[in-house]
Amino acid sequence: MAQDSATILAETVAGVCVVLVAGSVLVPLLRRLRQPPVIAEILAGIALGPSLLGLFPGELPDLLFPPETRAGLSAIAQIGILLFMFLIGWEIDLRQIRTHRNAVLGISLSAIAVPFVTGVALAGWLYGHHDRVAGQHVGQTPFVLFVGTAMAITAFPVLARIILEHRLQHTRVGILALASAAVGDALAWCMLAFVSVVAVSTGSGHVYTVIGGTLLYAVALTAVVRPALHRVIRAMTRNDVVSPRLLPLIAAGALGCAFVTHWIGLDAIFGAFTFGLIMPRSSMKLLKSSVSVPFEHITTLLMPIFFITTGLAVDVTQLGGAGALELAAVVAVACFGKLAGATGAARVAGLTWKESSVIGVLMNTRGLTELIILNAGVSMGVLDQRMFTMMVLMALVTTALAGPLVPRKSYARAAADLPLPETALPRTK
Repeated sequence: MAQDSATILAETVAGVCVVLVAGSVLVPLLRRLRQPPVIAEILAGIALGPSLLGLFPGELPDLLFPPETRAGLSAIAQIGILLFMFLIGWEIDLRQIRTHRNAVLGISLSAIAVPFVTGVALAGWLYGHHDRVAGQHVGQTPFVLFVGTAMAITAFPVLARIILEHRLQHTRVGILALASAAVGDALAWCMLAFVSVVAVSTGSGHVYTVIGGTLLYAVALTAVVRPALHRVIRAMTRNDVVSPRLLPLIAAGALGCAFVTHWIGLDAIFGAFTFGLIMPRSSMKLLKSSVSVPFEHITTLLMPIFFITTGLAVDVTQLGGAGALELAAVVAVACFGKLAGATGAARVAGLTWKESSVIGVLMNTRGLTELIILNAGVSMGVLDQRMFTMMVLMALVTTALAGPLVPRKSYARAAADLPLPETALPRTK
């Protein structure tokens, strides 16, 4: 048994090695096509899975990633996901919408509502072909709500990276897109929390238990954990010097909250995300080098493992002709919902058609956030393998579109001096 454990550990380490090499090779190649690293890492995961490597003789995916080691890889990936969700929660600052809330709220709400409604309609058509997962019947309500929520997602971190690479962060396009995506992400996670309650509930009594536990958790988080966190940060910060002991304590807080939300009946990602939400924004600059940057480095190493484990579950060969038609419908509805919702709202806010269309393309990026949600759908038993594959490919396509469709840096420099409309956000440095 000890030898078997040592073998599994060695194979897991070898799997991590393969993951990091594959991502490192593809990232610079895809960057030449104006694609963010997330695209390269998703493609690496799909290529190492049954969709490509599995086409060759010898069952190579199982040889590289034996079933016994995938649990270890998934556990490592989950640590990266939880720390990443903590960072996302910490970086979201809803106070930025106060001054010009009409434009931001209009774009964010429209960019969620339209794709949600169109996604729900599409899910009603797809349900009959995906109503069983691992032999278990899936209720129509959780399936429809989950697909609609997944369609409404915008990947805030991917969008932010694209905006920075295109130097749009000081333009009204970039400012409105970033603020709208931040608000939209917060709303989308609330929607997913509701869907997860519906999905895992076996009866009205269990629903009330989950809702009650969630409310108690929210009260404890804001009334107890948040003040205690402020005191701990102050105690470990002297003369603008942060104690090295603070980093493991914050990591423990994020992981502890993740455990609590999982115990309540929600996905663990909500715990890490909400712990990030209660982190003090006033100390963020001070804690940047001692907390935020180390976490970013950790997630940079661990996130490719998440993409690989996701890619191993993607099997394009199983879609067939009917699946190809469904995939086309999923991609078309996803693009239409986001483009129509975000572009129309931006135009109403006073932006030009060109600027509005850029916001629509930016809000259509789903990337990593979508993959996190899709994996949550699998763990909740809402998505079967074929539906999961189609949704992952949709996330890949919608994110890849932003690179070639968003204007180049020359446009960004020209747009940087344009005045903001009255309903837009003030410029940020």
